[in-house]
Amino acid sequence: MRIRKGDRVQVMSGKDRGKRADVVRAIPSEGRVIVEGVHVAKRHAKPTRATMQGGVIDKFMPVAVSSVAIICGSCGPTRIGMRVDEQGRKLRICRKCGADL
Repeated sequence: MRIRKGDRVQVMSGKDRGKRADVVRAIPSEGRVIVEGVHVAKRHAKPTRATMQGGVIDKFMPVAVSSVAIICGSCGPTRIGMRVDEQGRKLRICRKCGADL
């Protein structure tokens, strides 16, 4: 999975199509990511020690990594390619313009 926490992505399908937001958490074992403000569900929470106030809270639910595209600074939503630099590190690159992500 090539999308990581902190990446700026655009949702490509579903009810939130077109929204741009940051990845809050990546779940590689399930092939899913949690994107801020996307696929929001209402959850009823009881008051606990951690949350003194109960009630209805918004919870960001995971979306499939295949339904989001990373945003390149110069050309917009794109796919991710890989290349190896001189030190032997793997870098993510934009498939459209070839810039480093």
